[in-house]
Amino acid sequence: MRICLVSETWPPDINGVAHTLNHLADQLHDRGIALQLVRPQPRQGWYQERHPGIRAELLVRGLALPGYREVRLGLPAPRRLKRLWQDQRPDVVYLATQGPLGWSARSVARRLGIPVVAGWHTNFDHYCHDYHLPWVAPAVLSVLRRFHNGCAATLVPTHALAARLAEQGFQNLEVMGRGIDGERFSPHHRDSLLREQWGVGEHQPVALHVGRLASEKNLALLEESFRTLLEARPDMALVIVGDGPARQRLERALPNAHFTGFVPRESLARHYASADLFLFPSLSETWGNVVLEAMASGLAVVAFRQAAAAELIDHECNGLAIAPNDDAGFRDAVLTLCQQPARYARLGRAARQRALEYRWSAIADTFLTVLQQARESTHETAHPCGV
Repeated sequence: MRICLVSETWPPDINGVAHTLNHLADQLHDRGIALQLVRPQPRQGWYQERHPGIRAELLVRGLALPGYREVRLGLPAPRRLKRLWQDQRPDVVYLATQGPLGWSARSVARRLGIPVVAGWHTNFDHYCHDYHLPWVAPAVLSVLRRFHNGCAATLVPTHALAARLAEQGFQNLEVMGRGIDGERFSPHHRDSLLREQWGVGEHQPVALHVGRLASEKNLALLEESFRTLLEARPDMALVIVGDGPARQRLERALPNAHFTGFVPRESLARHYASADLFLFPSLSETWGNVVLEAMASGLAVVAFRQAAAAELIDHECNGLAIAPNDDAGFRDAVLTLCQQPARYARLGRAARQRALEYRWSAIADTFLTVLQQARESTHETAHPCGV
């Protein structure tokens, strides 16, 4: 089986889409599946050795996405795509992103009779509200609906998102969660030297946040929650991993917090394991890999009951899942939990056990099943009598 992955982003980009595609490529390569990759030309100076599973790669022209300079928007390349797929025809095309490159690939694949499956990795309609453009959201949703309903299937990360999109007229939805490497993300990676760099004593608790520092991540509530936490536990250390356009403002608002910026993936696990609590107030996620990573690392997580947290957290059993938009409830949960070390240790142990149920091998099984069904469906349509 030959699969073509089309995406605006790919490692070493640091985001959920690149993270997921890299793990899927690992799994598919291990199963002997030939992969093609179509993506924008990386930024100057960014280079990564080609993944061993990628047999053919097409780099197209790209433009930096405003506000997300680390992500490049791929430009349409219909002629080059047609040449590639006529020379090395894939059995299925997977569209990870819905920008101009994705639309171009969808159009070419349909003309060539190649089945197309799309992924829903980003809530673009939600971002319209985060950036104070709510009137744009209906038009964005209409365009996305046309894009996805023109594909054989759309993979979404949670059952709740599938239900919401179905109500909005999206068709052929399938659920594919995300996985975790339970050896990489583990409490065993707790690092006393790293904690010393944070200025943290051996028994001093640490509250952690990991993610892009941008408006859509609900950082105002993170700021309020950290302040509430410090009032109750002045000895609590605050660590914020990540970068983005809101970092400078957040640094001014939280002068006692330790900001790491982006950290390499090989050291990210040590940051999780060296903390005790994980606060994640974002409401814009389609999944939220950081929630699963924190749980696998043995942290007690406080998050809103949506995306990954809705799928993974049983409230008061393996974390705290707060009703979406209940800011007061979120702050109260943080305030109470930070004063109960035995409780957050218990929640962290249970969180790891829950996280270990999500293996990338099982996620890849789901991915391949949906793509194979799309392939078979297209073949049956082309040859209705089995010829």
